[in-house]
Amino acid sequence: MEKGTIELTLEQREELLETLKARFEKNRNRHEGMDWEKVQTKLEGNPEKLGSLFEMERTGGEPDVVGHENDEYLFYDCSKETPKGRRSICYDREALESRKKHKPENSAMDMANAMGIELLTEEQYRALQKLGEFDLKTSSWVKTPAAIRKLGGALFCDRRYDTVFVYHNGADSYYGVRGFRGSLRV
Repeated sequence: MEKGTIELTLEQREELLETLKARFEKNRNRHEGMDWEKVQTKLEGNPEKLGSLFEMERTGGEPDVVGHENDEYLFYDCSKETPKGRRSICYDREALESRKKHKPENSAMDMANAMGIELLTEEQYRALQKLGEFDLKTSSWVKTPAAIRKLGGALFCDRRYDTVFVYHNGADSYYGVRGFRGSLRV
């Protein structure tokens, strides 16, 4: 699946910015010391990134600002559970094509690419978990090192017993409660 640019109508753009602003103000612990006006100015200057954020929101990710580095704002999916619109998917295209029966509709890597976002890494996933409690009932695929993927595996994470766990599975596996969380730099 190729990366596409999502063009928003004026109404979609305004509604998205209102949603992001409300979430930003409600969850100040995720971005202490940051100013929404500066974030909004950056977003308005990057319409393709707004399209990616729109897709993150549309699929249930509830994106929010979680950091600021090198003049870029970092957004992660901050939904309580892995985004509903991105579940029941295997890890990547190779895994999807290797399934002979009961193929899922899509893969995490293809969906992320089409949305213009990246899967969270294990490190980013752990950083997200310091901002709250996420994936208490679900799990999320994370970017898998090439050496593991080459052997047919993929990594996923969740939070149970007040602890973040990293697991492995065949990259072609999929479950109704496993999806992926994304990141976006703006």
